[in-house]
Amino acid sequence: MPDRSFSKQKLDLLCRRSFLGSSGLGILGLSFPQCLSAAATAGKNVKAKNVLVIYEQGGLSHMDTWDPKPEAISEYRSPFKPVSTNVPGMQFTELLSKTAKIANKLTVVRSMHHTRGGADAHPNGTQYALSGSHPANAAISMPDIGSIVSHLLGSGCKYLPPYIMVPGNHEQAAETRVGFLPASTKVFKTGGKDLSDPSWKIDSLIPRIENQGERLSSRMQLKDRIEKSPASSDAPAMDRFFGQAFDMISSPKVSQAFNVQNEPEKVREAYGKGHRGSCYLVGRKLIEAGVRFVTVDTRWPLTKETPRGGNLNWDHHDHIYTNETCELPGATGAGAGRYGIGHWVMMGSTDQAFSALITDLDERGLLQETLVCFVSEFGRTPKINKAKGRDHWTHAYSIAFAGAGVPGGQIIGKTDREGGYVVESGYTPEDYASTIYEKLGLDRNKPLYTSGNRPIFYGHAGEPIKGVF
Repeated sequence: MPDRSFSKQKLDLLCRRSFLGSSGLGILGLSFPQCLSAAATAGKNVKAKNVLVIYEQGGLSHMDTWDPKPEAISEYRSPFKPVSTNVPGMQFTELLSKTAKIANKLTVVRSMHHTRGGADAHPNGTQYALSGSHPANAAISMPDIGSIVSHLLGSGCKYLPPYIMVPGNHEQAAETRVGFLPASTKVFKTGGKDLSDPSWKIDSLIPRIENQGERLSSRMQLKDRIEKSPASSDAPAMDRFFGQAFDMISSPKVSQAFNVQNEPEKVREAYGKGHRGSCYLVGRKLIEAGVRFVTVDTRWPLTKETPRGGNLNWDHHDHIYTNETCELPGATGAGAGRYGIGHWVMMGSTDQAFSALITDLDERGLLQETLVCFVSEFGRTPKINKAKGRDHWTHAYSIAFAGAGVPGGQIIGKTDREGGYVVESGYTPEDYASTIYEKLGLDRNKPLYTSGNRPIFYGHAGEPIKGVF
């Protein structure tokens, strides 16, 4: 595959033209045109065209979901019983009863773990999950997987950024990184407290009133005149990327891609009409639009229906099995703002939205070319603590894959009786990242380069998870 890095001449050209973005076209500055200049993949037998990551932040308890341990002793055992899936011999817990019905489309890796310390808190754990590179490797900051993918492959959607996070406002969303790559590869975060709210929209992709209509057209004409002048004769092929960036703020398809209200009632009900269902549904809409890399990072917002639910992620240090708020007598405070894992806004909505997503992608013919990854930054302790919760645990946790040639109906790896340690086929976040790169057909033997021309091999720290191919 040819080198996709920018030449100095191209970067100089982008810098000269960037004044057009700052003086009139808003987002038509340096970053988006650069971002759109990446080329399509070539060479390998590519199984995936797009990637959709469901990132459930906070450290989801694997024993209560993907990896039931009914034979564990009482101090460890989950109250949620195993349920059979539609694959003989494959079980999840009852919190994934809807997902169990589409298990034939999933590969679950029960043997994820960290082989070194330093990524056992949410900020560095999130960075590790998003980049597939251990944050202790401080010599150079590695970009998000999505940034690398968008840099190398661009996008099949000319009117939206190639790497989008929905909504991108959870407590660790600041842990996204571009590392040594151009700022143009930075993730675009939609924002939005409640994506099911009919008034929600993406303001930053809509041009200011004074820059719409005739004025917007005149500025595009000005750019054309400048580029036809002798001073702008180099790298004419880059023009099409400015055209793509122009489309981002002029195409009516932009607002449609984010509008769940225009979906049929039956579809919205299948995903669940609340925030999580809407986030997952927007993820599907963006994949359908051709966006290369989408990350959904749902955290249910505080509403009048969820008092004291100000941080509804999976960090269940306190009273993990309560039916309502975890802020009960004996709580440490570390689990403040959460509801019990079995509550509807927690696993109830997750189970419904995820099973609906996989089914919807499959029915639309999108699952064949979309790699879906369900991940969290780590798991929870096998032993229930004194506050009746589970703490951070990096020695064993589970993730799941679907689509893009992933063999369905299988379990990879194994943990011990309590779910505490990996005993078979251990894999790491580095392996997870390499799996994505390999699925997209990227050549991990070809390096990326820093601004100082230092070669960086972005996928060499791990190996693809074999059973996913």
